[in-house]
Amino acid sequence: MEYLKKQDKEVLEILEGEEERQDKGLELIPSENYVSAAVRETMSSVLTNKYSEGYPGKRYYGGQEFTDKVELLAIERAKKLFKCEHANVQPLGGANANIGLYFALLEPGDTVLGMDLSHGGHLTHGHPVTAIAKIFNFVRYKMKDVETGEIDYDELREVALKEKPKIILAGFSAYPRELDWKRFKEIADEVGAYTVADVAHIAGLIAGGAHENPFDYGFDVMTTTTHKTLRGPRGGMILIREKGEIAKKVDKAMFPGFQGGPHMHQIAAKAVCFGEALTPQFKEYAEQVIKNAKAMEEVFKEAGARMLTGGTSNHLILLDVHTSFGITGAEAEHALDEAGITLNKNAIADDTRPPLDPSGIRFGTPAITTRKFKEAESKLVAQWMVEVLKDTSKAGEVRKKVEELCEKFPIPQIFV
Repeated sequence: MEYLKKQDKEVLEILEGEEERQDKGLELIPSENYVSAAVRETMSSVLTNKYSEGYPGKRYYGGQEFTDKVELLAIERAKKLFKCEHANVQPLGGANANIGLYFALLEPGDTVLGMDLSHGGHLTHGHPVTAIAKIFNFVRYKMKDVETGEIDYDELREVALKEKPKIILAGFSAYPRELDWKRFKEIADEVGAYTVADVAHIAGLIAGGAHENPFDYGFDVMTTTTHKTLRGPRGGMILIREKGEIAKKVDKAMFPGFQGGPHMHQIAAKAVCFGEALTPQFKEYAEQVIKNAKAMEEVFKEAGARMLTGGTSNHLILLDVHTSFGITGAEAEHALDEAGITLNKNAIADDTRPPLDPSGIRFGTPAITTRKFKEAESKLVAQWMVEVLKDTSKAGEVRKKVEELCEKFPIPQIFV
């Protein structure tokens, strides 16, 4: 960062502090990961200078020879990765992808059936605090049994038959199990709804073949982020199983309907990460993410801690620390931060505590798996977490162990 060093030492100091925090600490927030040096280089490339409103071959400004090439490359790689016929790589984030899709397929007042936030859904699935909930009608489904994670598909069907949603949305933000794509599709077909899978959290697991692909069950659309388990730049994407009217509507809704000029440096970085995800090494990575999460699950089971849905089948765990250790989610987050273990406080199903100080914490294995952790290291981290959750005064001594482990497993710069 030679130019930043000369021009703005104040910002440089902040960036160096963040780099040290990441190097010396363990990142367990399941929606975060590390990107390769190649992705970071692309994000800081000259493409950040270019305005490219429109789509390849149909831009509103000149000088698009190379922007067209890189966007088409990102699209082709995304289609190959997720086995679909159309991809829109312009959404700036996962929320943008979801909202853009609503405007593509719905009219104001139309109904969407999605997972309840308190049972693992996302704000953009229609929580009343969001602006989008003022435009469309959102109804919700929940888990039948929070101890096993089983979705109440019978109730979901009954709600669908009654409410006649135009979209049935399968996806989550804090749900530790797999969804039954086949069942969702059957219910959607029965009521004539579009099937949409929000796979923001598990896109990398799907791309790596560690989880089933909703398109294999006939889903119409997938929305996703490109970070998290996909291990790319912060951004979003909309994938459509077949070319046709849905694809045309999505493209028109994203631009000019919802976003202006796409961020071409971000799209180029998406192309790089998709290329990485198409390698055999990424398949191994996706499988190891789940193995590491299962290894952590074992430790918490042995400790007698209560995990929502009884454990995990993917990359994340939702732990009820209030019941298990007598502390709140905010207290647990703070204590583990002091220990050099970063995760987030999180509400549990039907939580009676407030959102900023809930009963649970959410954590996962995408980032530590990128650091080459295997089951043994994952168990060790879980043991340290239990130690701190039982006695928060031990955070300082655990931090020393964390830093020693991080020195042995530096953040890699090259993934392929």
